[in-house]
Amino acid sequence: MHCPRRPLHEVTRDLVAVATGRRPADLVVRAGRWVNVNSGEIIDHTDIAVANGRIAYCGPDAGAMIGPQTRVIEAQGRYLVPGLLDAHVHIESSMLGVTEFARAVLPHGTTGVFADPHEIANVLGLRGVRLILDEAERTPLRIYGLVPSCVPAAPGLETAGARLGPHEVAEALDWPDVVGLGEVMDYPGVVAGDEAVHAKIAAALKAGKVVGGHYASPDLGTMFHAYAAGGPIDCHEGTRPEDAVARVRQGMRAILRQGTAWQDLLAGVHGVREAGIDLRHVLLCTDDRHAETILSQGHMDDVVRLAIGAGIPPVVAIQMATVNTAEHFGVARDVGSIAPGRWADILLVPDLARFSVDVVIVGGEVVGEAGEVVFPVPSPSCPPWAMDTVRLPRPLAAADFAIGAPLAAGEVEVWAIEVLANQAPTRAVTVALPVRAGMVELVPDVAYAAVVERHQRSGRIGRGFVRGVGLGEGCALASTVAHDSHNLLIVGTDREAMARAGNQVAQGGGGVCLVRGEEVLVWIPLPIAGLLSTGSAEEVAQGMDALHHGLRGCGCTLENAFMTLSLLALPVIPAFRLTDRGLVDVERGEIVSPFV
Repeated sequence: MHCPRRPLHEVTRDLVAVATGRRPADLVVRAGRWVNVNSGEIIDHTDIAVANGRIAYCGPDAGAMIGPQTRVIEAQGRYLVPGLLDAHVHIESSMLGVTEFARAVLPHGTTGVFADPHEIANVLGLRGVRLILDEAERTPLRIYGLVPSCVPAAPGLETAGARLGPHEVAEALDWPDVVGLGEVMDYPGVVAGDEAVHAKIAAALKAGKVVGGHYASPDLGTMFHAYAAGGPIDCHEGTRPEDAVARVRQGMRAILRQGTAWQDLLAGVHGVREAGIDLRHVLLCTDDRHAETILSQGHMDDVVRLAIGAGIPPVVAIQMATVNTAEHFGVARDVGSIAPGRWADILLVPDLARFSVDVVIVGGEVVGEAGEVVFPVPSPSCPPWAMDTVRLPRPLAAADFAIGAPLAAGEVEVWAIEVLANQAPTRAVTVALPVRAGMVELVPDVAYAAVVERHQRSGRIGRGFVRGVGLGEGCALASTVAHDSHNLLIVGTDREAMARAGNQVAQGGGGVCLVRGEEVLVWIPLPIAGLLSTGSAEEVAQGMDALHHGLRGCGCTLENAFMTLSLLALPVIPAFRLTDRGLVDVERGEIVSPFV
């Protein structure tokens, strides 16, 4: 099955013919309760008629539009809800190929996503972006692309596998499936007037497309106001109630996220409700969910449920996940509401408050029923150039992770990155560590961290310390999922185990490996760019479940540990991060010594 994708201007005469009863509809959904997100009403006893994948009629009786070949679905009083839209997502963070991602999220009512493929772009450049967008055409899921704006995220502070400058960004902005510029994470560059950053923003503005925001600083003073003046028109990085309010007041859309690890929705809802903010300027997103979370908890349906549970009226919560998002990205003529001319992306929902989705229709075709996909899933494929992307000059050894001290013995004070459960920001803390034979050793709840450059065979390794993970003795976790440059990140309490885990990942062409002593506890291969599996959503979910179980068995006390640790190398979110070039003070934009 391939849902029709004919543009509206080609089918208006057909839609009028169906609405007037001059020709039969392809599909009629009868006797539903129409959740009209344009007017904010729920309208009982509504029929919807569909032709060429688009809605021709919404009204009280479509009986005259039913012909011998018309498919009729009886809503039986269920709510008719527009397909849900994820306002900000990186599909790669699910570790699923696009086909499997679509198979996972469609039964949950997500019919469209606004995807910034900057994860794969940091490894493969524009070819990686096209890989994502091209595969999307083989599925019913509507994927609207945003050109990655920060590849790498922090030039000079990290090494990525590609670099997208203003020329590459301008080229991709002309692609028909691209609706804007992806999150501008280099907020210091925006505020400082960096020429390259502003050239990318200018290209998007000149093209009349959205400029996505990512303001991760807690400073809501001059720096924030300057960032808003620089062009970004939305932001999903607010973690406090006042952050969502500040964004809307500056003319931005506040995007509230509820992902596997970054769970800021409740704080955002509290802020906008207390301030009485107009919620038509607030959107919802996942940013991001692992396959395990999608299969067990849901996708955008779960985000809507949580918003409703937090006190948002159901119709308003649905607006935040549909029409608000469509209008923001300039695609409301196609998606975001149930109205004539829009794609027939319709959910049948028996109870709005509980928001469980019975039937999912995309482009007038049923693609999901009772939580299961009902469309043929094409076999995944991947070009050879997207594989085998872990390039090290030699195998890793325990000595690669030793950190020499400025004294032979005694105690030394170091900076450590303290990770926070279910939060993207970190804390910069000082820790006193013992020194033996000139090397820094560990104390409980402190681990070594290393980022090994894996794109250019440079052999460069950044070394530091992390606190708050809770790994026991002899354990190590290695992964090529290390936002956003996706070098080889290794965290551990034993240098031999760190080398063993890192070599497993390198030899396997990318993935995630957990080691205890000489035993490999968990191995999740991610052969596509070191980010994506070739397996099913269920297989990846089982692997992640095993990883979380294994981490707990290793003494890890951090909730959603893997996703939290995957941000250790992202030098655009305060306070401290670690890249292949060393310890980064994000606010200062500098490489600093790990020693205080």
